[in-house]
Amino acid sequence: MGCGSCSSGGCGSLPAGCRNNGSCGTGGCDKLEVFDWLSGMERLGGHSANDTVEVRFKNTRKDFYRNPDGVTLNPGDIVAVEALSGHDVGVVSLTGELVRLQMNRKKAGNDGKELRKVYRKARQADIDKWQEAREREKPTMFKARKTVSELGLNMKIGDVEYQADQTKATFYYTADERVDFRQLIKVLADQFRIRIEMRQIGARQEAGRLGGIGSCGRELCCSTWLTDFRSVSTSAARYQQLSINPVKLAGQCGKLKCCLNYELDTYLDALKQFPNNEPRLKTQKGLAYHQKTDIFKGLMWYTYEDDPSNFISLSVDRVKEIASLNEKGERPSELKNYEEEIVVEEPDYENVVGQDSLTRFDNLRKKRKKKRTKGRAGQGNNDQGPQAKGGNQGPQTRKEGGRSKTRNRSNNKPNAKGGGRPGNPNKGNTPKNKPEGHKPNAQKSGANPQNGKPGGSENRNRSRKRPNNRRKPSNDQSKTTS
Repeated sequence: MGCGSCSSGGCGSLPAGCRNNGSCGTGGCDKLEVFDWLSGMERLGGHSANDTVEVRFKNTRKDFYRNPDGVTLNPGDIVAVEALSGHDVGVVSLTGELVRLQMNRKKAGNDGKELRKVYRKARQADIDKWQEAREREKPTMFKARKTVSELGLNMKIGDVEYQADQTKATFYYTADERVDFRQLIKVLADQFRIRIEMRQIGARQEAGRLGGIGSCGRELCCSTWLTDFRSVSTSAARYQQLSINPVKLAGQCGKLKCCLNYELDTYLDALKQFPNNEPRLKTQKGLAYHQKTDIFKGLMWYTYEDDPSNFISLSVDRVKEIASLNEKGERPSELKNYEEEIVVEEPDYENVVGQDSLTRFDNLRKKRKKKRTKGRAGQGNNDQGPQAKGGNQGPQTRKEGGRSKTRNRSNNKPNAKGGGRPGNPNKGNTPKNKPEGHKPNAQKSGANPQNGKPGGSENRNRSRKRPNNRRKPSNDQSKTTS
């Protein structure tokens, strides 16, 4: 899917589209491409591999040509071939023994007409003129559609193809009824100064020529590999138990999808094992009507006449059994046969550790939450936490009212400053040899020299009244106050 200019892709050598308009030699841009699985094998009858070749033109148009001059041709070569009038340019898509098999399958050459021949490999002048013809196709199609609407014709022009020598243009159109386009041909011939050919195609052929992506996500079958279009009816959907929904069953062409016929034969073979859709089964409980069939599981669903909302599934053998009893004039008690014992196989292992319990993870989470709660409760007590475990007896800090507070755990040494280090006798006590006029720090820290009691508790009370934005000065920065 490397090519962006065609619907099939494959020209991954150049990004954003190869712009070769299908003339690349990779074969990825080909519609209805055929894999040559006989390449390299000798041709039967001793004929040369280049006697007959298959040449691909725009979109899905292909044809067989003979090579009387014996020019060496390979898939992907651009050749100039004979046309009805003048010459045309195409790409070789198939050579060798597989060409003969393809001709037999398509019954080509059996009408007694001689195949057209290959002139030569295309020259550069032929390729340039061919590219000019391809560039004229879209503007021509838009002008033709405008002309059709002006003439009021009930037709739709889907594609235009120019011959390589630009002497002829083929207009592909779709119409639901017969259209008189004689006046249209005269107008188009005068407008484009070229020979005009009108060719009617079906809706599926149009989708194959235009290409696209289907609802399955893949390219349309009619533009990649499907060559014959078989009729598709709604009975194919009914056999496959599909809902008759035109929106889902229709393809891009507006017709029923071709893929409805792909598995139809398999469904028909499977339905042979089912009874012929017994319209009703007679039981003692009442009449039962057939509602639907599950082909893959081999089940048939029935409902009682008085209880249509209760669907009862029956096996094919059970339905045949009840139908045979009804033919004999007998009626079973109910649809299901409850006399059959249902054997439930027990597992061959024992649940030892409770691995198949759906709530085993919830229990673990609850236990973990309890453990975390206990640990946090033990850490929350500052008075008993570290000391109970024999930890450091130093000061501890805790927050009270958004303010950190230091508590001194020392029993014998008062904290003169409210935050002194334990074990240092010079700090926290009133110095003896100090100059006159120096006020001892003990009065600031809350020590009472009259009663001789340490000011630890008083220090704590005063620290609570101290404002939060005030810092306590150190010893070297303290000033004497009168």
